[in-house]
Amino acid sequence: MRTYLDFEKPIAELEGRIDDLRQMDGDAGVNVDEEIEKLQVKANQLLADAYGKLSRWQKTLVARHASRPHFSDYIENLVDDFTPLAGDRAFGEDLAIIGGPANFRGRSIILIGHEKGSDTATRVKHNFGMARPEGYRKAMRLMDLAERFNLPVVSLVDTPGAYPGRGAEERGQAEAIASCTEKCLGLGVPNISVVVGEGGSGGAVALAAVNKVLMLEHSIYSVISPEGCASILWKDAAGKNENKAPDAAEAMKVSAQDLLEFGVIDTIVSEPVGGAHRDPGLTIERLGDAVETSIRELENLSADELRQHRRSKYISIGKAGIN
Repeated sequence: MRTYLDFEKPIAELEGRIDDLRQMDGDAGVNVDEEIEKLQVKANQLLADAYGKLSRWQKTLVARHASRPHFSDYIENLVDDFTPLAGDRAFGEDLAIIGGPANFRGRSIILIGHEKGSDTATRVKHNFGMARPEGYRKAMRLMDLAERFNLPVVSLVDTPGAYPGRGAEERGQAEAIASCTEKCLGLGVPNISVVVGEGGSGGAVALAAVNKVLMLEHSIYSVISPEGCASILWKDAAGKNENKAPDAAEAMKVSAQDLLEFGVIDTIVSEPVGGAHRDPGLTIERLGDAVETSIRELENLSADELRQHRRSKYISIGKAGIN
């Protein structure tokens, strides 16, 4: 059953009527094909209009949609022969970050990504995509493996942020994030990251300090969530002044379009009309095409050239938006 966001209510009503008419089709000789076609055209237009002018807060809601493709979907449909490697060789396993070698369109890569989970049980299992220190240390171990065998690294980012719990802090969360970021910057192999949903804070940057940062059209990437920003700037507590989160999203410019303008990201991967959750298969295919293009652009650079490429990229961030 499709889940609709608040701003999609007119679309939900039309598509509900279409479903009702389809159930009537053939009953007592009633032919409703013409009416269904008219309503479908209207619903498609409403969908295109709505997604053509999303606010930054609406994009945030789309980025968090429960039916967006998750890392497990990309494993199943983007690559072959994926072999997950577990553990950080220091403390334990963290299922918020999954990674290992895979075959991507005829070439071997190391694929790493956040997994949020798709239902209550799997969300708890994967800690809602919020990694602990051992997750980032596992990612570093996989990056070392990639460098040893000269394999490109592809990371899929989808996290509200690193896990802020006491245990994580006791095991060195800040150090793990900083070290993982440093490892990304110093790799001698092509390093590509795609923000496929939420890119939240250092928990996202730790996998996204790379040569090429891509974003799906309706994903978000920011130093803090809009709700977190609102709670700091306006003392906005849940259930008290919830309307401030949309204001924060607008002020922070969290969208892919904003970040491309500022030079924070390199490419926007277009989503199907209505968002990635409407057609996960097409979304994954487009993402694969964009990743393949990025690998081809980088694969002939030497290790030193790849490091210099990253250095130049991050030094220049922000200049594109300054007149």
